[in-house]
Amino acid sequence: MAHEKLWGGRFSEPTDQFVEEFTASIDFDKRLYHQDIRGSIAHARMLGKQGILPMAEVEKIVAGLQEVLARIEAGKFDFSVALEDIHMNIEARLTEKIGEAGKRLHTGRSRNDQVALDIRLYLRDEIVEISAYLDMLVDSLIYQAEANLGVIMPGYTHLQTAQPILFSHHMMAYVEMFTRDKGRMEDCLRRMNALPLGAGALAGTTFPIDREYVAELLDFPAVTRNSLDSVSDRDFALEFMGASSILMMHLSRFSEELILWSTSEFKFVELTDSFCTGSSIMPQKKNPDVPELVRGKTGRVYGNLMALLTVMKALPLAYNKDMQEDKEPLFDTIDTVKGSLKIFADMVREMRINAGNMRAAAAKGFSTATDVADYLVRQGMPFRDAHEVVGKTVAYCIANGKDLPDLTMDEWQGFSDKIGEDIFDAITLEASVNARAATGGTALERVRAEIERAKVGR
Repeated sequence: MAHEKLWGGRFSEPTDQFVEEFTASIDFDKRLYHQDIRGSIAHARMLGKQGILPMAEVEKIVAGLQEVLARIEAGKFDFSVALEDIHMNIEARLTEKIGEAGKRLHTGRSRNDQVALDIRLYLRDEIVEISAYLDMLVDSLIYQAEANLGVIMPGYTHLQTAQPILFSHHMMAYVEMFTRDKGRMEDCLRRMNALPLGAGALAGTTFPIDREYVAELLDFPAVTRNSLDSVSDRDFALEFMGASSILMMHLSRFSEELILWSTSEFKFVELTDSFCTGSSIMPQKKNPDVPELVRGKTGRVYGNLMALLTVMKALPLAYNKDMQEDKEPLFDTIDTVKGSLKIFADMVREMRINAGNMRAAAAKGFSTATDVADYLVRQGMPFRDAHEVVGKTVAYCIANGKDLPDLTMDEWQGFSDKIGEDIFDAITLEASVNARAATGGTALERVRAEIERAKVGR
């Protein structure tokens, strides 16, 4: 196939080979082939409908593009660096196959609005897939919450034992996070779902095109309203990367907990062997490589967002070659997020819960101290006074190697005569958990209701 530049009329000297390689994007934008061909078919049909091209030529173009698509999907298409990008590669092969009609396809459009369309089509498809992976992860979290309803664990602040909570409540906290992540993806999709094709290079086109018809063919509910913005806008990619960064932050927080919980010091959970690796020297090791790697990959997604923000920060309107740098960070973010979600959904569903160790840990560290303070408040003591009484009680326990349930009635009343025999019932782990029954609390019935609510919402 000849590799003449489709824009070469202005130039009298060939492009330097290294410049050709340096400026080409085909190595990474070839993944847009399906969207590029879909957009070109819609554009061709519109040109025919408007009488800009004869319908006979339109049918040749459509058939030719469909054959190019089949060759790419069969692995029989040779991508050329000399042809720079996916758009030129497809158009050159089309022209080689069908002749003069192939050269007419580009009537009424530019590579600028063509690539803007391709990226939106591609990202739109990927967001739908990412949302499905988020659903899978949420389903796994709900599964674990329901399967372990009633398992008590310590809740932490500052990574210090704070109060007893249900393990299911902890899992449902991540359901909230990932549900928000899905909402952000849907918001991003809603804002980006407008057709940019028809903006031309920057000022529109002199041909009587029908943008609304192309939008209908490509399932866009709207068209963009300003040609300059249409070709220079990458807000949708930045918004997606921002939402992805928050999503990865949530995965990273969860990763950190799973890493801690699977240590011999915690032994709260066990990740199945298929998600762990061993050591080349220490035969006893079972390393939580998957959550560690997801924790690490979070940084590259943050970096991708910063990279594109930096590319865009000083670009004048409209299109600039700098914007070719949008694709690699965008594609890498898509791949990283999808891979992380898929592997997390499977790993979370299969992890095993050590309820006994969780309960034993929850019983330590004076986790029911706040319940003692609340008990005293119900006896008429101001909370600040109750706080001081319990603080002194805890100090006494530390000095004497005791925990709150170990104190005798005489010891309790040495701190306050408002304390009666019912204190022992008030500071059990179950009493502590189930007393927190307001909306959003960790009480068993409240958590069960939230699980059912989440399942209905699915």
